[in-house]
Amino acid sequence: MTEQPPPTPSAEQPPRPLRADAQRNRTKILAAAARAFAEEGLEAGLEGIAKAAGVGSATLYRNFPTREALVEAVYRAEVVRLCEAAPALLAELPAEDALRAWARLFLDYVTTKHGMIDALRAIAATGADPYGHSRELIGAALTTLMAACAAAGAIRTDLGPADLFAALEGIARTSAGPELRPQAERLLTLVLDGLAVR
Repeated sequence: MTEQPPPTPSAEQPPRPLRADAQRNRTKILAAAARAFAEEGLEAGLEGIAKAAGVGSATLYRNFPTREALVEAVYRAEVVRLCEAAPALLAELPAEDALRAWARLFLDYVTTKHGMIDALRAIAATGADPYGHSRELIGAALTTLMAACAAAGAIRTDLGPADLFAALEGIARTSAGPELRPQAERLLTLVLDGLAVR
């Protein structure tokens, strides 16, 4: 009787969870890469990212074998971090303050994305979808925040999450990049003040 090879994992099987130390290393790499891409753009060196994360280059490459894989993972992690902040802010702050704080986190997210935009476009050109469900996730976070603000009587109800998302995207397009952050802050204040009930 011939020995059968072990079955190959099905594409539908979830990936095996990482060990706690491996997950910590991955998280540190993503955080260091997000900072590096925001500050230096795609010129950020992978060796420097590994050093800033406190891991060896081999650990970085084991997690992210290419620069593109790292860029895509950073982008997805930043979207998740941004969206998970919404309920956390609502638990700590009045609804209107939570919305304002989250909108500033959105600007941080855009600054990070700005440093990776060329790579994200190149990834998308290959047929991959680095953006995934990012618009839906961000829209859901905005819906949660604005619903809380409306319930508190803090914002106008004739404007919805899609309107605010469009305004935030407009600010992002005209004020992306660290050097334009003061302008982005001014525009953001203008938009949020216009949304508030006074």
